[in-house]
Amino acid sequence: MSSQAPYEIENCRGLLRVFSDGSTIRISQPEGFQIPIDEDGSVSWKDLQFDLTLDLNLRLYKPLSSSSRENNKLPILFYFHGGGFCIGSRTWPVFHNTCLRLSRDLQAIVVSPDYRLAPENRLPAAISDAFSAVWWLASAAACEPFLSEIADFERGVLTIKGFVLLNPAFAGVERTQSEITSDDDFLNLELCDRYWRLSLPEGADRDHPLVNVFGPGAAEIGSVEWRPMLLVVAGRDPLKDREMEYGRRLKEMGKRVEVVVFEGKKHAFFTMEPECEASKEVMVSIREFMEANV
Repeated sequence: MSSQAPYEIENCRGLLRVFSDGSTIRISQPEGFQIPIDEDGSVSWKDLQFDLTLDLNLRLYKPLSSSSRENNKLPILFYFHGGGFCIGSRTWPVFHNTCLRLSRDLQAIVVSPDYRLAPENRLPAAISDAFSAVWWLASAAACEPFLSEIADFERGVLTIKGFVLLNPAFAGVERTQSEITSDDDFLNLELCDRYWRLSLPEGADRDHPLVNVFGPGAAEIGSVEWRPMLLVVAGRDPLKDREMEYGRRLKEMGKRVEVVVFEGKKHAFFTMEPECEASKEVMVSIREFMEANV
């Protein structure tokens, strides 16, 4: 009796191949993302394990000159890399360079954790790992020599002051106008759908409350205590309409949300086009947001 060999059923940018028997092939350091590392010696970094059981690691960044802040204590910024919950790593040069820039230009500690990826580990695995990284920082990082003298642990307590959302991913079964008409060749609708097929819980559709926060079955968030938020939107991004609705609905609830739109830019431009004027403006917006809320 002959058996059919596994065949490819999903392919994400050639970086992740999923086969009919559930097996996967990943490229850990893809050539297309191997841009030169932009290190000028102004930022130091270090890798640490934050979850022994799951073998999850993070990368810490700190500016070597931090005399601009009172008592030399620096704010802490978490950076969760992109990739549709399916691809990506803190070690990829595009994300490493982004964290170097954030630490240098914002004069901040940057924490860049890895998280479990789909489809081997579907949502909410990545979200759980993100929480674990934050808890690690709150419980153990004060004893980490790399951080203890310059990180701003407020009386030994980690206080979340705000959120910066860079082209966040939301979804829904009903199509939006930007999903239908977007000409973004970095993230198109077909690739969006593929990421959701691979990352959402088995049997779930794009109205799952993890990704459609105002859809059927979503929790009521109007009464939830809210920290200030900066929402960065790219004008050509297929996710634009969902991001704009998110900001609008939150404002209607009385939440403190600042929405900044960069027309003509593609999804992830801040990471993929670091030297463009829009990316420089994003950095200014983040700096001003932090100064106002930290």
